[in-house]
Amino acid sequence: MSSKYNIPRGTFDILPEESYKWQYVTEIFRKIADYYNYREIVTPIFEVEELFERSVGDSTDIVQKEMYRFKDRKGRLLALRPEGTAPVVRSFVENNLDKKDNSSKLYYLGPMFRYDRPQKGRYRQFYQYGIENIGSNDPYIDAEVIAVGYDFLKKLGLKNFVLEINSIGCKNCTKIYDNALVNYFTPFLDSLCPDCKTRIRKNPKRLLDCKVPGCKKITQNAPSMLDYLDEECKQEFEQVQNYLNILEIPYKINPRIVRGLDYYNKTAFEYINNDLGAQDALLGGGRYDGLIEQFGGRDIPGVGFAGGFERLIFSMENENLSFGKQQTPDVFFVTLGEEAKKAGISLIAKVRKAEVSAENAPDKESLKAQMKAADKSKAKFSLILGQDELSQKKIILKNMENGQQELIEIDKFIEVIKKNIK
Repeated sequence: MSSKYNIPRGTFDILPEESYKWQYVTEIFRKIADYYNYREIVTPIFEVEELFERSVGDSTDIVQKEMYRFKDRKGRLLALRPEGTAPVVRSFVENNLDKKDNSSKLYYLGPMFRYDRPQKGRYRQFYQYGIENIGSNDPYIDAEVIAVGYDFLKKLGLKNFVLEINSIGCKNCTKIYDNALVNYFTPFLDSLCPDCKTRIRKNPKRLLDCKVPGCKKITQNAPSMLDYLDEECKQEFEQVQNYLNILEIPYKINPRIVRGLDYYNKTAFEYINNDLGAQDALLGGGRYDGLIEQFGGRDIPGVGFAGGFERLIFSMENENLSFGKQQTPDVFFVTLGEEAKKAGISLIAKVRKAEVSAENAPDKESLKAQMKAADKSKAKFSLILGQDELSQKKIILKNMENGQQELIEIDKFIEVIKKNIK
């Protein structure tokens, strides 16, 4: 059957046969966040446009090319959120969460939107998870945030990934580094892509993040930020590494990591899966000291990360990892005759109230058709009720895996089912 309407380019449906995978990874993420005492925050999917222009940076690809902008009926400029940190920080400041107990460790889940060229692992509507730890500049917090990501990936069973870390310095030492980059790239100006010709004026570090092959080749011999760190940034980066060693989290230093958003400073990191091709980052993040003050709050430091569920699921599929079991009913009711059907409807309601998953096929009458439906549902057990069983106040419990069946009393069937489905 052909549809009259097609899904917009760059989006996708999560179909029933796939949704259990998404439920699995989100459940694991929530558990890991809970172990570290992070609490969920939910923000709107659209915000005022300026929120992202100021935080993400007006020279970034996100703001320049990818943000979905629109005007409401009063002419206010709004944007679908392209990332999660800015909305969380806006909410943190607006709701004075710094003055409330246990509100500095936050996590979020939800859709983000970027007008980008669709490809595997990159969509125009995509689903992110992330955490934000606001309020401490202790290097251990950087390591703890990294550890949350590490524990999450390991809990999913992933093995083909590596943690890469860097320091992109503070606003003091980064000025000197920017000048060094300008001096390095200027002789190559004619060979740079149009975007990099703009970046060299507005934010030279963005050149290191360019994916154009010609620009990537030029950046290979570019100066390293690590050679330009001031003493404070250097010591903090060494402390982060020390804490990662204590936490037994393997890593390698990659001085080319700058992250794609302007609010980052000091620690930057990415978890890379080399099996994914160009879109190889499973999750990434870093420190963003100064962003809270930029949004009108106090001068409070922060650090966090974000990742996409799509790439996680691709990675797990590539490694043939389990997503748990698909949703199937515990029991399937099969009834023969009108009286049995009415009695079965009453019993199925009782089973569901007892927190047992149950299904039936009220539009089918024959035993063969109903048993076929029971088999197709992949139910663990079927409960068969006919006129004879009804008169005896009993019901047949059939194990759908081995075919064994027994006659049990209707008054006790819920107790028997619960015992069998454990």
